[in-house]
Amino acid sequence: MGSVRGSGGAALRALVSVAAGLLACGGASEYDYVSYQSDLGPYPGGRFYAKPHQCVAIPADLRLCHSVGYDKMVLPNLLDHETMAEVKHQASSWVPLLNKNCHMGTQVFLCSLFAPVCLDRPVYPCRWLCEAVRDSCEPVMQFFGFFWPEMLKCDQFPQDDVCIAMTTPNATEVSRPKGTTVCPPCDNEMKSEAIVEHLCASEFALKMTIKEVKKENGDKMIIPRKRKALKLGPIRKKNLKKLVLFLKNGADCPCHQLDNLGHYFLIMGRQVKTQYLLTAIYKWDKKNKEFKKFMKKMKSPDCPTFPSVFK
Repeated sequence: MGSVRGSGGAALRALVSVAAGLLACGGASEYDYVSYQSDLGPYPGGRFYAKPHQCVAIPADLRLCHSVGYDKMVLPNLLDHETMAEVKHQASSWVPLLNKNCHMGTQVFLCSLFAPVCLDRPVYPCRWLCEAVRDSCEPVMQFFGFFWPEMLKCDQFPQDDVCIAMTTPNATEVSRPKGTTVCPPCDNEMKSEAIVEHLCASEFALKMTIKEVKKENGDKMIIPRKRKALKLGPIRKKNLKKLVLFLKNGADCPCHQLDNLGHYFLIMGRQVKTQYLLTAIYKWDKKNKEFKKFMKKMKSPDCPTFPSVFK
């Protein structure tokens, strides 16, 4: 039929009323369990709820979607996450990407799947919206050693049926914010919650000084001088002395934290094959109010324990 359009939170508020008018099958309350079977098409999970679904409040700590523009979601969601704990964890993997502002439709696209609005039938994101978000955000993801996951393959989403969208398909330039030239792992806000999110999403964390930064095969190679493990992850203690870090695809983009190597850094990362990739870098600044908050939270970070969506 067509797409549900808008921008930001207004798009999703409009979706609640427009899609409800298109899809409502009776007087079911948004708090009811709903189960509907339809012949509208073979999209992911079918265009029906295969299991009993409940409309629940979007909790404040579901940070990916809490500000999306509506306050209740269907559970299980359209990615078959059956518990709120699983939704929170899987969604938390995407919060750092959302903060990179790689596409203005990223939150709408992801939340249409992770926290779908309460309707009698599921409404999936438009295929072209998926493609626009993927094409803008996958290059950013590659700085962190990730690729667009199989579970979000765009060809599984509808083209001609009712679907969730941001703007018209030909208005892709309007839907993309002006990009920054800063290497994405270096483009970080000094906020305690954001630092904890990076810590949870990373496999290892180090307090270190840097001896030298070189360019190698399109990457920045970072050679530590002193290092202390805060979270070892895949790094063995015996390998700490020989540890070399890489800023993936970062040879030619600026990383302002590396302009001055005369102090300690908080560096987080993950292992990809034989390389240890830098995924976040902060100046170790104990005088900074937000960094001090992070140091307190670091002692017992509230990190989810489900396997990551990217694994």
